[in-house]
Amino acid sequence: MEPVQETTVITGPSQEDRTYAMLLHLSQFAGYLIPFAGLIVPLVMWLSKKDTNPYIDAHGKVVFNWIISAFIWGIISVILSFVVIGIFLLIALGICHIIFAIMGAIRANDGIVQNYPLTIKFFKI
Repeated sequence: MEPVQETTVITGPSQEDRTYAMLLHLSQFAGYLIPFAGLIVPLVMWLSKKDTNPYIDAHGKVVFNWIISAFIWGIISVILSFVVIGIFLLIALGICHIIFAIMGAIRANDGIVQNYPLTIKFFKI
């Protein structure tokens, strides 16, 4: 009688991929320490793995859709600062940036790809 072989089916991203995607989302905070690092660090992380890992590619697109959208919302808020309401919009944008990056990191660690709210979709997932 032959022994029964067990097969393992991997249905989602590996833990290493999920951790990398989580760090990709959290790397946006590097800009709070070093100017432009919040743009450069996620870009390097995404470009280094986007061709070999579709999970990382999807999260990189989510992050850069948000970075570009936040830049646009920031410009609009600065223009509206002359009418006072833009100051409140800039504060709200800063708070959203922190919350959305943390939410994205948690979702990435759970193996879920989810767009940030208020994001313009420049890159299709």
